[in-house]
Amino acid sequence: SKMTVKAVKMPCTSANVYTKVPDGGWGWTVAFAFFVVEALTYGIIKSFGVFFNDLMESFDETNSRISWIISICVFVQTFTAPLSTVLSNRFGHRLVVMAGGLLVSAGMVIASFARSVMDMYITIGIVSGLGYCLSFLPTVTILSQYFDKRRSLVTAVASTGECFAVFSFAPAITALKEQIGWRYSMLSVGVLQLGITACGSLLRPIVIREQEEVKAQPPEESTETKYMLENEQTCTSIESIDSGVDITTSPSNVPGKTKAEPKSEEPKQHGQNPVDNNSTPPEPKTKLLDFSVMRDYSFICYAFFGLFATLGFFAPSLYIIPLSRSLGIGKDHSAYILSAMAIAEVFGRIFAGWLLNKKPIRKIYIELICVTLLSVALVAFPFASGFWGLMICSVYFGFMLGTVAGTHIPLLAEDDVVGIERMSSAAGVYVFIQSLAGLAGPPLAGVLVDTTKNYSSAFYSCAAGMVLGAVFLALVRPCKTGLCHQQQQQQQQVEESTAGPPPELPDDFIDMDIGKAENSGKGSDSV
Repeated sequence: SKMTVKAVKMPCTSANVYTKVPDGGWGWTVAFAFFVVEALTYGIIKSFGVFFNDLMESFDETNSRISWIISICVFVQTFTAPLSTVLSNRFGHRLVVMAGGLLVSAGMVIASFARSVMDMYITIGIVSGLGYCLSFLPTVTILSQYFDKRRSLVTAVASTGECFAVFSFAPAITALKEQIGWRYSMLSVGVLQLGITACGSLLRPIVIREQEEVKAQPPEESTETKYMLENEQTCTSIESIDSGVDITTSPSNVPGKTKAEPKSEEPKQHGQNPVDNNSTPPEPKTKLLDFSVMRDYSFICYAFFGLFATLGFFAPSLYIIPLSRSLGIGKDHSAYILSAMAIAEVFGRIFAGWLLNKKPIRKIYIELICVTLLSVALVAFPFASGFWGLMICSVYFGFMLGTVAGTHIPLLAEDDVVGIERMSSAAGVYVFIQSLAGLAGPPLAGVLVDTTKNYSSAFYSCAAGMVLGAVFLALVRPCKTGLCHQQQQQQQQVEESTAGPPPELPDDFIDMDIGKAENSGKGSDSV
């Protein structure tokens, strides 16, 4: 069937109206916007490690207290995810992302004038953290709505923006600091992040509107349809004195007629032309935030996976440069290690998207294998020695991180978790639950480093969290199809039986009433 899009006058401000998920079209522009947003959000967060030593020297603070800057930022970013969902459903994705870009830029620019680490907590931690949430989550949500069959591959490729950012930003910021200092370098990064606002303007809303086939009805069928609807709603019988039913108008007594159904219940066909606005019924009101996903056992397990796996997402990128410096590796070579990790992450994301698109096995199982291998990569870091040993571990970790980081949020749209219909609310709740790990992860690693005087302990803590995440991820599919799912279905059936519509009556229920009436009449005559 041919897919068409409704013509609009202003291409960047009006909604795209499709009759089915386009798997392309304006979605390619949204994918490019997501690429840039990834680069200017997570790419900057992962590159922030280049400022660590400068901040420790300028503010005379410990590793743990400096780690709280990114920790608070990640916590605010994830904790305010439900707020991002509510604002997106209320005001649209475009305005929310543009506002988020302004907050991100403002926080980073003001942070360049900070005089204490407490100022960094407020500017980068709270202001930029809120901006990161308002920028990233609505962008990945609307991108998933533009694609169906290619969703995994397109999202994975577009998410490589943060990898290219780390690859380019880490050496560039390091070189820029040598010329103008860390403060002006941070100011330049803040100005660059204004590009998020421009990307937000490209997020045109998408509307999937299926056309109904309108069939011509004979004039006499309108009475029959009305009659059938009345009987379905009131369940009146022919014995009822006030029913006012004429037996000759019954569909069972009219030759060649069949049961007519209400037009609103006709099955909708995909791939038809858009329905004209004049004949389109009003769309149902969308919930600002649907917490019903918390009753889904598979989603609960997946949320716990995200909670523990987050421990291993940020700390390695923050501590790879300090670890390399502790092994006697120079500044330039340390930046190259971080860049190599970013390059490997690009290939990991693309490979994961390609593999999930091929779908040799269920996507949830592919994710489980990748998380398990990522745990092995985290354990390997403490055994690395020298530049090349750390380079090999970084490349391996980057590749495996790409397979997980680029797919764990889009995987919410799969039926094994919650499905595309509830993805917007599920993503908000899921990222909100991640906030606890985002808050505790980097400081926990910093405390371990300060206590043991060894950066290897930070990677061990990340590996422990990733292993726990793999355990909960392994329970997602059994909860969806096993005993938990059966209990959930039984509960839904009980709710439907108590609050659902009355059951449909058989086509021949009038004949049954006629027979009953005739039998009662004969009985009275015989008496």
